[in-house]
Amino acid sequence: MNSQHPDGSVFSNIVRAPEDPILGVTVAYNKDTSPIKLNLGVGAYRTEEGKPLVLKVVRRAEQLLVNDPSRVKEYLPIVGLAEFNKLSAKLIFGADSPAIQENRVATVQGLSGTGSLRIGAEFLARHYYQHTIYIPVPTWGNHPKIFTIAGLSVKTYRYYDPETRGLDFKGLLEDLGAAPTGAIVLLHACAHNPTGVDPTLEQWEQIRQLMRSKGLLPFFDSAYQGFASGSLDADAQSVRMFVADGGECLAAQSYAKNMGLYGERVGALSIVCKAADVASRVESQLKLVIRPMYSNPPIHGASIVATILKDSDMYNEWTVELKAMADRIISMRQLLFDTLRDRGTPGDWSHIIKQIGMFTFTGLNTEQVAFMTKEYHIYMTSDGRISMAGLSSRTVPHLADAIHAAVTRIP
Repeated sequence: MNSQHPDGSVFSNIVRAPEDPILGVTVAYNKDTSPIKLNLGVGAYRTEEGKPLVLKVVRRAEQLLVNDPSRVKEYLPIVGLAEFNKLSAKLIFGADSPAIQENRVATVQGLSGTGSLRIGAEFLARHYYQHTIYIPVPTWGNHPKIFTIAGLSVKTYRYYDPETRGLDFKGLLEDLGAAPTGAIVLLHACAHNPTGVDPTLEQWEQIRQLMRSKGLLPFFDSAYQGFASGSLDADAQSVRMFVADGGECLAAQSYAKNMGLYGERVGALSIVCKAADVASRVESQLKLVIRPMYSNPPIHGASIVATILKDSDMYNEWTVELKAMADRIISMRQLLFDTLRDRGTPGDWSHIIKQIGMFTFTGLNTEQVAFMTKEYHIYMTSDGRISMAGLSSRTVPHLADAIHAAVTRIP
């Protein structure tokens, strides 16, 4: 026995896995003892003081839940909290959506965005005739892993143009135009991660026409509704455009960012179908995906969301707090742009104010990023993505100094 396992463990041949590239940034940051260190890697909102934020309306909802003696800790159904599912579909598709009115939407509660994507991917791998999904280049680092492990074959389409630091719309249309009929296409509903570059509404309409003409299946990842522009309706326009034409699509939602419920893992997967009967059968199969995975979802986070969404006063309070978060991020973009301009930093930095949402794709290269970490104790992913939510008016000058030095010294 021991000759095969020198240290006595049957797992002695296990290789140490690399750190997650995004979460690994925080690990490195935590080890740094410098007082000026700055973490711009993690996708979580911070206040002007650099602290995590629990929304006041979330505290209020939690208080109501805690004080309600009729609340119990029983299991939820496999599909989750019914009220939460209904309200989530309404939030993304619109209260007046014909798909909802005609009962053509199957919605299940998921473990935030990641879990909802995974349920959708597993469902498609089992029940959809095409097993190829096209994802944008670049995209969130977890996307290819989620789809591959669920049994789909991952291909890519052009999205970001490093030259303009904007959208490669021509490349996008060419690649989707060349995709096989029926292929699945992952679309970021708004605030594309990691680039912050979104198509215009006119471009979305062209994407919709192309996809529908080729029978491509849209799978939306909506992680930032309301968090990008400050408007819940504006940030859902891309999704609603695809639902309005009567066609089918999938949408994964997350409440991590827009309600600050990161660690509660609250999300939903909705599949819009052609008919109510189809939606009902789809839901029955989604249950078979979920049951052996985690049986049923947690109750607390979904109850917070449902409490807020069903009460008009609390809903309005949420939209005000949500807009304040979005506005703070937009103001950080402007401040960083102005500060770089004032320093005469080489290059055009207007993409910082053109991009939207939590992240900015700075255009900095791997060497420049490494330099900023070593010399200025600024932590970000090696592709130059920075979380605007991690900045404050106090830290912007430090970041601007680092960017200025990096682009001046390292071409």
